[in-house]
Amino acid sequence: MPLLQEGEKIKGTYEVERFLGEGAFAEVYRVRHRFLGRQAMKLFKRVGMTQDEIEEMLGEAILLSRIGHPNIVRVFDANIFETPNGIRGYFTMENVSGGSLDKFWRSFGANLIPIETTLDIMRQICRGLAVAHNEKPPIIHRDIKPQNILIGYEADGLRARVSDFGLAKKVNPMTLLATAAGTLGFKPPETFSKAKADSCAGDVWALGVTLYLMLTNRLPYEVDPALGWSNKKAFEKECVLPASLNMDVDAGLEKIVLRCLEMDPAKRYQNAKELLDVLGMWKKPSPSKESVPKKTGSSESKASLGAHSPVNQEEGQRLARLAIKKAKDEGRLFEAADIMEEAFNKSPSLREKYANQVRL
Repeated sequence: MPLLQEGEKIKGTYEVERFLGEGAFAEVYRVRHRFLGRQAMKLFKRVGMTQDEIEEMLGEAILLSRIGHPNIVRVFDANIFETPNGIRGYFTMENVSGGSLDKFWRSFGANLIPIETTLDIMRQICRGLAVAHNEKPPIIHRDIKPQNILIGYEADGLRARVSDFGLAKKVNPMTLLATAAGTLGFKPPETFSKAKADSCAGDVWALGVTLYLMLTNRLPYEVDPALGWSNKKAFEKECVLPASLNMDVDAGLEKIVLRCLEMDPAKRYQNAKELLDVLGMWKKPSPSKESVPKKTGSSESKASLGAHSPVNQEEGQRLARLAIKKAKDEGRLFEAADIMEEAFNKSPSLREKYANQVRL
């Protein structure tokens, strides 16, 4: 059961609107600030912490406030408040209509995301992460995955933001390495070794897995969660070439993906800026007569990233009608965009019909 309930007031400033999700250490809510409007609140589950422990838990907020960038989620406030069970820490950040890249990806159903959209998203992710990698010493995210990328539409189009820096860590300035942590399916082979070493090149691997996933609707390697950090054998079998799963992937783009997924970290792009540079140079080839958008079996492959909201056509249609009403009759465009993205998540077939209105 969520720690906060809809309508609950916090510090006389925030009103809880909706529970969004949770991780091992915190829950996330959509809240409305008394003066500033809608925000997202990350509330830590642990209570009764000392001042030092609270400051450590709020380290993510402090980090995000320092490495501000349009493609990194913005933080607005960090504080504590008294609950019936004790003091809890929280911080608030920008609320992004549409939610995560995971939801965005799933909303396309059996269809692949258009390749131009995929590359636009990846470039934006790299721009944000490059700021962290450029710190002295570099800061590595350690948990890049679709659930930690936020996607929303703004006046100038789609915008991606890197979020959830809860596992982010400065590397050792001498070795440029840190201890591995994060989601197993997006971790590189070296993190499954005895040393469990992670690095900027480890983040590049996770970017490569994310890019491969969006291009093919499947993960490049099958990493068994039950085996934990004993999954080294998962990388013995070569991954299926992305061009064989998506006709829009040309030799140049496939080369970029495969370099991100090099087994030897020294052979990968060494940081997000290097990957950004090559993605910026890639141009989509002119279409040939044989270039037909390819579908993959999404019902099976998209289940590989865990549970998600079931398709509900009726609820999706209801939300779509509500979004149009909010936009046309009430002029509440950002709220309408948020509701329409929820409709897409419930009924992927609505995206083709209404996506252009969300952009507008």
